[in-house]
Amino acid sequence: MKRPQPTNDRYDLKPNDFIVSKTDLKGKITYCNQIFMQLAKYSEEELIGAPHNIIRHPDMPRIVFKLLWDRIKNKEEIFAFVKNLSKDGGYYWVYANVTASLDKNGNIVGYYSVRRKPSEEGIKVCGDLYAKMLELEKSGGMEASGKFLNDLLKEKGVSYDELIASLQG
Repeated sequence: MKRPQPTNDRYDLKPNDFIVSKTDLKGKITYCNQIFMQLAKYSEEELIGAPHNIIRHPDMPRIVFKLLWDRIKNKEEIFAFVKNLSKDGGYYWVYANVTASLDKNGNIVGYYSVRRKPSEEGIKVCGDLYAKMLELEKSGGMEASGKFLNDLLKEKGVSYDELIASLQG
């Protein structure tokens, strides 16, 4: 499927909306709710079996997804501000919580994500931060953007989780 050309059309979740999706171990979508389909502008048939990165916006630095995958593969939950790409080229921001789905023996059988409306402050701060990180990735790879993020956290004296939680309020 050809990736859409991004536009400046912004879509917003309503305050009580929740996007829910589940993936298999390789990140292919196995479940998505109606709100996900409405914002992403894809049908259920187009989404089920597709890689979750079908909605990855080019404004998102790769290091954010590396951090996400590193955490959930270790059975740790993660929260993140994510800019997603709709099928029509529009975009929408989410405040995402991603966790591993475990079987009764504690083995990872997939991943589960719930997203809600992000704060405007989080969108602004992360939009600026991600633009800088993306610029660094283009010249120095994920190592450069990862170093920038770690240096920023150290300078502020907070963990990644503390920063993200403070932006959502």
